[in-house]
Amino acid sequence: MFDLAIDSKLRGCDLVKLKTGDLLAGSDIRNRAMVIQQKTGLPVQFEITADARSSLAAWLQRRGGTLADYVFPSRFDHGRPMSTRQYARLVDEWVTAVGLRREDYGTHSMRRTKAAMIYRATGNLRAVQILLGHTKIENTVRYLGVDVEDALILAERTEI
Repeated sequence: MFDLAIDSKLRGCDLVKLKTGDLLAGSDIRNRAMVIQQKTGLPVQFEITADARSSLAAWLQRRGGTLADYVFPSRFDHGRPMSTRQYARLVDEWVTAVGLRREDYGTHSMRRTKAAMIYRATGNLRAVQILLGHTKIENTVRYLGVDVEDALILAERTEI
């Protein structure tokens, strides 16, 4: 779940509503998938890395089911997705288990992690905007906390 959360850059509400059919192509986990975001109603595409595909394959094999089933079902009603609250509790447990402060990490940290890494590595705000499914670049700038110092560092690294 956590591999997919980081890879997909999806909000928790979209992550928990993924269905098996969203992730499979035949019997294999897709390299890329697409979902319609609940918040915006717009599609967003995301990659699924080899580690996440491996974890997902093991999970789906273990739990079985059909293409119409939720990847992460509710503990009480397998016909419904896991709640975003349950997802948040799992993230809290995971963060605590690895020795991090719960106050510093949450479900939205999972969404932000890879986006921030991509931005730091490339400085490409437009790419991050597309990957997060933001409609306005200003939202991406605010989301990543980009400031004048970031812009100046990127400018200093660029030689003409």
